[in-house]
Amino acid sequence: MTQSEKIMDALLNLAIPVTLEDEVADFLLLRPALVSGFTIVAAQGMGQGANLLSSMEQVQGRCKRKLFLVVGEQEKLRQLLKELSLEIKSQDISYWITPVLQFGRLS
Repeated sequence: MTQSEKIMDALLNLAIPVTLEDEVADFLLLRPALVSGFTIVAAQGMGQGANLLSSMEQVQGRCKRKLFLVVGEQEKLRQLLKELSLEIKSQDISYWITPVLQFGRLS
C-alpha cells in the first residue's frame, strides 16, 4: 500500500443542480490542498427533496443533477464542505461522505 492509498480514506459525494456545475468545479480546482482531483457524473434526483423546475422534470418526477465524486482524507473533505457551505449557499446541494476501503491506480 502506498502513502496515497493510506490517506485516501473517504469519498465525498456532492449532488448539485446542473446550473452550479461550473461554480462548484471552479471552487474545487482552487483548493489543491484539499482536493487532488474529482469526477463529475450526470445524474438524476428523485424523491421528496427533488427540485423539479421544468415541465419535463415535473412529468418525469426527477430532476437533472451533477454528481461530484471527491476521494480524499476525511478531515480534509470535512474542511472542504465547511468552505463550500460558506461560499455557495444552496439548500439544493446534497452531500454524503462514505468510507473508502482502498484507493489506487492500475499500472
